[in-house]
Amino acid sequence: MLTVPPKVTDRAFARLSEINEDAKEAKALRVAVEGGGCSGFQYEITLDAPTEDDLVLEGAGQKVVVDSVSLPFLANAVIDFSEELIGARFVIENPNAASSCGCGTSFSM
Repeated sequence: MLTVPPKVTDRAFARLSEINEDAKEAKALRVAVEGGGCSGFQYEITLDAPTEDDLVLEGAGQKVVVDSVSLPFLANAVIDFSEELIGARFVIENPNAASSCGCGTSFSM
């Protein structure tokens, strides 16, 4: 079965570029899926350096990385950046999630 990698929006790459502007060393945005959270799985979004088994998605001179274990959970997902009155954050639109929690970081399959 072919796993279609997640897509990263221009908005997400632009925000990552802003974050890395002030950093001494540019980091990649790591998007991972871990067990836990309200619904069974949760997203872990951190700044990190790419490793050997990562899928690297590049745009606007920036990198978003997904480890090989998390990749099947993020097939066809969209990694975006959302700015709203309640706050700004990276968000995942995941077609594989059967349900998600109100927190926006937890989901079930």
